[in-house]
Amino acid sequence: MPSSSPRADGGHFRALLRIAPYLWPKGEVELRARVVGALVLLAAAKAANVLVPIAYARAVDALAPKEGVGAMVTVPVALLLGYGLLRVMASVFGELRNAVFAKVQARAGRRVALRVFEHLHALSMRFHMDRATGGLSRVVERGVRGIATSLNFLLFNIIPTVIEILFVAVILWWVFAASFALTMLGTIVAYVAFTLAFTNWRLRFRRTMNAVDEEANTKAVDSLLNYETVKYFGNETHEARRYEESLTRYERAYVRSETTLNMLNAGQALIMAIGLTVTMLLAGSGIARGTMTVGDLVMVNTYLIQLYLPLNILGFAYREIKQGLTDMEQMFELLEVPAEVRDAPGAPALARGAGEIRFEDVRFGYRPDREILKGVSFTVPPGRMLAIVGPTGAGKSTISRLLFRFYDATGGRVTVDGQDVRDVTQASLRAAIGVVPQDTVLFNDTIRYNIAYGRPGASDAEVEAAARHAQVHDFVLRLPEGYATRVGERGLKLSGGEKQRVAIARTILKDPRILILDEATSALDTRTEQEIQAALRDVSRNRTTLVIAHRLSTVVEADEIIVLQDGRIAERGTHASLIAADGLYAEMWRRQAQAVAAAEAAARAQAEADLDRPRGRAAEALA
Repeated sequence: MPSSSPRADGGHFRALLRIAPYLWPKGEVELRARVVGALVLLAAAKAANVLVPIAYARAVDALAPKEGVGAMVTVPVALLLGYGLLRVMASVFGELRNAVFAKVQARAGRRVALRVFEHLHALSMRFHMDRATGGLSRVVERGVRGIATSLNFLLFNIIPTVIEILFVAVILWWVFAASFALTMLGTIVAYVAFTLAFTNWRLRFRRTMNAVDEEANTKAVDSLLNYETVKYFGNETHEARRYEESLTRYERAYVRSETTLNMLNAGQALIMAIGLTVTMLLAGSGIARGTMTVGDLVMVNTYLIQLYLPLNILGFAYREIKQGLTDMEQMFELLEVPAEVRDAPGAPALARGAGEIRFEDVRFGYRPDREILKGVSFTVPPGRMLAIVGPTGAGKSTISRLLFRFYDATGGRVTVDGQDVRDVTQASLRAAIGVVPQDTVLFNDTIRYNIAYGRPGASDAEVEAAARHAQVHDFVLRLPEGYATRVGERGLKLSGGEKQRVAIARTILKDPRILILDEATSALDTRTEQEIQAALRDVSRNRTTLVIAHRLSTVVEADEIIVLQDGRIAERGTHASLIAADGLYAEMWRRQAQAVAAAEAAARAQAEADLDRPRGRAAEALA
């Protein structure tokens, strides 16, 4: 199996190039000074480390029997103190190097993570609908960790070790003979070649572990996010089985990885033992010929052992660097995903206006081969309400997404106050629009935070005023923790009506000039719907309002109603005129009225049955 593909190696090199500007940030003198300081300390640590065996060897020679006891006692003490000082310096310089560089490394990881996070928010809805959130979070998490891992091993392990090997080779060649330097280099080359080849072969198991780990995490996050659905269908065992299948595959890959690691360690130990043995034989032969001392043998042995220690983790370091670069590459690939919806160069902010909405022959499809909107045109005058109704799949919600510019129309144009939404900044467009969706998803934070999300930085008084307007303030005050009450994951601790009121309060606090009500009450019971409708009517007053509705009873007060069918406007007019026309809208109205009547009749029958049942049991008892 090839060690690595050119494409992979090129990707790793690109990952290093992309991280380099974060390590040498433009205009930041402190961080650049830290990089230089770390390199100086690295050189000092390696220099001290290379001198340690020499001091050790001379001390050993000085301890050999000689004439003059005074000299024998004085000189070794100085050498041994020097030996100890050099070891301390090597260690201290190494730790100082890590401490100085830590801020550079942490700042690089933080900035890359922030850039990826911002880019993910800039990507289109299409991208996020196609990707699993759990998998995305793992890619970013591993990428940031990969930066720290790769930098640590590359800058503070691999590169310093290579420098030290070259220094030691020169010293052995200069002080002793070429055979010592060549033996050491041959041992290290064999060690490195075996380690890299074996580690490349083992990488398949690490890739499998990562893939299965991501799959298992995605399944776990998805299952926990859908906790209620799992409980509704009693599928805890099914979810556990799916998760266990991923964990089982991870277990198999992990066992293979650990077994081959043991084989790698054994091979490394064998190569190093052979190299040490050959070197010791050369040194022993030199001592026998009188060309070397015992101290020289100790120096050669110390150099090899000293080099062996960092090389001992070469396989692990190489694997971690490769994996770290792979993780970084995957994270940087997210930055290369183009944003489907972009601001035009030099796009101005949406000018302040009355809030007129206009769709002009708008066409759009989520896929090129399936058009959803087929030439839709309408106008919502400032301060008026337009309702859009129609069967499921007619394109109702697509209209709100185009207005928000989650997607761009493939034909025609959408304007706000005469300005094409594609010609203004997305931030200013969305600042002018508020939405109360059908499925209100809240952050796992307090009620105050979720309301204030409409305008971060709003005062407590403004938050509570918006809550009063949305008729949720009294409910919040009845809670033990009031506005500090946490709503749980996606707001699951609140009922549907309570969540909708929080969503309304959030929109009130935003104070938009355009309001979208996207099936805002379709999931609520009749009584709650009536209460929410009252709040919505209050909110929509004096605002341009677009209502997307399933229940026709919620749109009878609209200034104009559009009936969509198969991506086209089939009918339009007021509620009264559409009923009089006796077309599609009138048919939908009759069906919903019949369904409501049937539901009410069933409820009355059930209530009567509940009242009759106790009397029947009493009559039986009397009989």
